[in-house]
Amino acid sequence: MVTQLSGDSSLCVPLILNEKQNGVAHKLEEVESNCHYSSTTNIVSFFQTCFNGLNALSGVGILSVPYALASGGWLSLILLFVIAIAAFYSGLLIQRCMDMDSDIRTYPDIGYCAFGNKGRIVVSVVMYIELYLVATGFLILEGDNLYNLLPNAGFEMSGIRIEGKQMFVIIVALVILPSVWLDNLSLLSYISASGVLASAIILCSIYWTGAFDGIGFHQKGTPLNLSGIPTAVSLYAFCYCAHPVFPTLYTSMRNKRQFTNVLILCFTLCTICYASMAVFGYLMFGENVQSQITLNLPTEKLSSKVAIYTTLVNPIAKYALMVTPIVNATKSWFPSQYNKRISGILISTSLVFSTAVVALVIPFFAYLMSLVGAFLSVTGSIILPCLCYLKISGTYKKFGCEMVVIWGVTLMGLVVGIVGTYTSLMQIIGHL
Repeated sequence: MVTQLSGDSSLCVPLILNEKQNGVAHKLEEVESNCHYSSTTNIVSFFQTCFNGLNALSGVGILSVPYALASGGWLSLILLFVIAIAAFYSGLLIQRCMDMDSDIRTYPDIGYCAFGNKGRIVVSVVMYIELYLVATGFLILEGDNLYNLLPNAGFEMSGIRIEGKQMFVIIVALVILPSVWLDNLSLLSYISASGVLASAIILCSIYWTGAFDGIGFHQKGTPLNLSGIPTAVSLYAFCYCAHPVFPTLYTSMRNKRQFTNVLILCFTLCTICYASMAVFGYLMFGENVQSQITLNLPTEKLSSKVAIYTTLVNPIAKYALMVTPIVNATKSWFPSQYNKRISGILISTSLVFSTAVVALVIPFFAYLMSLVGAFLSVTGSIILPCLCYLKISGTYKKFGCEMVVIWGVTLMGLVVGIVGTYTSLMQIIGHL
């Protein structure tokens, strides 16, 4: 979820800026790290903003959409488009909120403008928890795919034999650890801006494996599986959790009137990509498709290796940028006399350690991402934009078509959030 702007400004997502509003100093630490953002110069063109938006929407969710489709059946694909339309509409509401108040620069600012400090805190907490769990999901993803490549690997430490997925989670956490100690993440931000390319490579590799490497697209699947709908919808929602970046994309544009077209293009292309991956994966492996489609691929094929290695590189590059907002926000609560550098290292190390522990205890990628999608992505990308717009615009005071649509989208988000969260928690608890 990191995207690059042209020129000499870079964009770290989500942005939670340290600001003073109405004379009140807020203690939310700036999370741009050494990236800097110019609020006075709008330098980004339409096509550059489209790339940034596509990069923000492109993520590891593409690996799980075949599993989501297998969970809900063919008809659940309709729900992917419903979620995409709802997320697109909530993105438009974010734009309207910013048009109504020029002081809004970031996503938490929208919460503040609508509901004061409580709104800012709620938005920020949702974003932080989502970042933490996505970073944890990265470790699970790495462990699963490395174990798929090297199923017989293992080592012994202090008389204890550690092997399989647990070993790879620990190794990847140790490999990642130095990157979270860095003060300057500009290099990693360039690497992690490869989300669009990575998604395209993975999609093409999966198609090549099915079309030319002997697997084919012969599975029929089932029309509808009602018991799997909550999981399917939650994973679909996880694919559209880029809303925290939209305010910064909007403020950085040279021509803000084109932002609606940016959203249309980004959501259309990403939805086509997600739907294509879901259909290809389900036709290739049917009900046997795993939580990450790369785990189904024959590892001896070149196309499969390309897909798996592309999957492995991205999370390692993105992990540090994911947890940096949490580290910086945590540092801001330490007294000023503490050495920020030392405290930052201790906090980041503890954070990596804790995500590794969670990944070892809850090694269920699909269920964890389903929980993130249902509880956090739906909240942050659908429910909160709707509620904030209703409050800022005053639409809630007058009955009309717009109010009905917004409350309808909000209600849908609440249903998906409640049912999906409950289902995900029960699945995790059941497997524990």
